[in-house]
Amino acid sequence: MDKFEKLERNTGKKLYKYQHDAIDKILEKLEDNDHKVNLLYQLPTGGGKTVIFSEFARRYINDTKKKVVILTHRIELCGQTSRMLDEFGVPNKIIDSKIKELDDQDDFLCFVAMVETLNNRLIDQKIKLNEVGLVIIDEAHYNSFRKLFKYFEGSVVLGVTATPLSSNIKLPMRDNYDELIVGESISSLIKQNFLAKAKTYTYNVNLNSLRIGANGDYTVASSERLYSNFLMQEKLLQAYMEKSRGLKTLIFNNGIQTSLHVESTFLNAGINVRHLDNTNTEKERREILDWFKNTDDAVLTSVGILTTGFDEPTVRSIILNRATRSLTLYHQMIGRGSRRLPNKDHFIVIDLGNNVMRFGLWETYMDWADIFKAPISFLNGLQSDDEIQKNFKYQMPDELRNRFSKSTNIDFDIKEEYKRSFAAREKSKMVIERSIQQHIQICIENSEDIVDALELAEALKEEIEFRVKTFSYCITTTSDNYRQWLTEDYTRKLLHGIRQSQQKKDLAKA
Repeated sequence: MDKFEKLERNTGKKLYKYQHDAIDKILEKLEDNDHKVNLLYQLPTGGGKTVIFSEFARRYINDTKKKVVILTHRIELCGQTSRMLDEFGVPNKIIDSKIKELDDQDDFLCFVAMVETLNNRLIDQKIKLNEVGLVIIDEAHYNSFRKLFKYFEGSVVLGVTATPLSSNIKLPMRDNYDELIVGESISSLIKQNFLAKAKTYTYNVNLNSLRIGANGDYTVASSERLYSNFLMQEKLLQAYMEKSRGLKTLIFNNGIQTSLHVESTFLNAGINVRHLDNTNTEKERREILDWFKNTDDAVLTSVGILTTGFDEPTVRSIILNRATRSLTLYHQMIGRGSRRLPNKDHFIVIDLGNNVMRFGLWETYMDWADIFKAPISFLNGLQSDDEIQKNFKYQMPDELRNRFSKSTNIDFDIKEEYKRSFAAREKSKMVIERSIQQHIQICIENSEDIVDALELAEALKEEIEFRVKTFSYCITTTSDNYRQWLTEDYTRKLLHGIRQSQQKKDLAKA
């Protein structure tokens, strides 16, 4: 084909104003730097990065008469990108493992390639790309792309990412990109009805048993031990039943065994669930994802496979059944539920890894420019797990709070009570005793009989654990064994106290 023929869109696909503005900003930066610059563009997941760089590629080819190479790190992204380029009228060819040579490269103006495949072909000198003016790097925060920069030193580089924070803190993105262009924020896209709003629920989890690996994130082995145990599985199931029951749900785990345990736990509870990880065959994966797409109440529990290259707008609930120290992964996981539909203006986020305490709410403003310039300062400023544990504040769910509507006050501040007790030179155990008495009182006040009262006590399990944990920090005795013993002792005394109080209540009625 005539490579200088002007490219026209094949569809009437409409770009939004912020997407046009992004393209104009990028072109302006290229002109200011005489087209010799490496730029990084940031836009939240769901904002349409592929749409933006596809249209940008079309305009760049028309303006410069040079070719474009688009790099991805997953085969699914290659296919998605190629199809989008087709919609924008950009003839393109995918360089995958089947392509050994590129004799027909003059027939195409744009190439979409897996980073490893292209790198191998360039090393073997099987492929030599000519007249490449622009290299676009999708999911640019991954460091695997760095190995290809040397082959395109004369080309403009445009990296795109939702989170301009390198996957390897020792290799900051500012080393390869001259400037960051920040796109629309998550909150802005929500206000403009481009993204769904997240309703976030947090459940406190003790992460002291987790270990940090060489990559800076929690190890799979330590995560498996924590999240596969019975108590965590029960907490997950309870959270799902309270907030996401019947909703199409994605559960993210940090290990295959954990995910398989989740599948078993949910199946035993009669929930429509399937497990997916990278050991599934391509056929199995297609079948599972097709089931997930067409099943309204489907629950899909997965491991490291659906954070990128996966788009299912009908997802209505995201469960983070893992902890992560990666801001990028945090945004990727939640972003899987953020697609907006005519009948979907919000989605549920359940956090079982203290991730919200670590990074803030998904829609919280992030100073990406500052993070790009000083990533280590940002990471050093994150709360440690111990600080998160100390600062966590339990909030009773509205549904549970409504069950105690007959009580004038159902709150009890352990820290303040400890301060008063300490000032009065009382024994510290008096704090726990008063907490138990307050729980007994509200259970009795809001029940008709002993069965109701004991059910209310069972529903207070999460708050009891929080009060015990807070008390243990106050007295600086924070061992897991001590907290477990104190929680069990608290529960025994609570149930015993409820039975005694209910008997007195029944006798008074008689």
